[in-house]
Amino acid sequence: MNKTIAIIPARGGSKRLPNKNSALLGNMPLLVHSINYAKENGITKIVVSTDDAEIKEIALKFGAEVIDRPKHLSDDEATTVSALKHVLENMNEDFERVVLLQPTNPLRPKNLLKETYKKFIEGNYDSLMTVTRNHQKLGKISNDKFEPSNYKIGQRSQDLEPLYFENGLLYITKASLILENKIVGEHNYPFIVDHLFTHVDIDTKEDFEYAEYLLNRHFE
Repeated sequence: MNKTIAIIPARGGSKRLPNKNSALLGNMPLLVHSINYAKENGITKIVVSTDDAEIKEIALKFGAEVIDRPKHLSDDEATTVSALKHVLENMNEDFERVVLLQPTNPLRPKNLLKETYKKFIEGNYDSLMTVTRNHQKLGKISNDKFEPSNYKIGQRSQDLEPLYFENGLLYITKASLILENKIVGEHNYPFIVDHLFTHVDIDTKEDFEYAEYLLNRHFE
């Protein structure tokens, strides 16, 4: 994975679950699961972007580099791509590919990065994102009336049109695209993942507890 950088954006502020990126999941801070995942998959350049002193200390302790994120890129309005671009612009070397690992998705199938990276390189894609098929019957409520969106009332779940959601497990993007303020390009590959881990995206205490449950069950 030469010329590839893994970037982990980890702000200190979190309104719904305070200090979640440094909270212990299993026997290590949430953030560290993503650092270790990058290491285990052969990425040698791992950078954490943060505005938080405690997160910085944790990242350095566990072998990642840190780019201090300025305040204007750390508020609730700041985008992920702005943090990624800031990292690239402040590195002393150039990279061809960026692997985005969000700390709020700490559990990932063991071989997922190797499989997605191979697909990304072989297909010469601009970007790759992981997606999962949705099996729910979705709709909206308008004037107290439920209106189905992806099915008709009475239709069996197994007969639903295949729809997919962006699960956030990982993204691979050409660095040049990030510098254009994009994570997903025109030539993007949706890599389908069918795994319990795709339903872990930590934003609340309940999300955290579910991740802990899966971790203790030793799923891979």
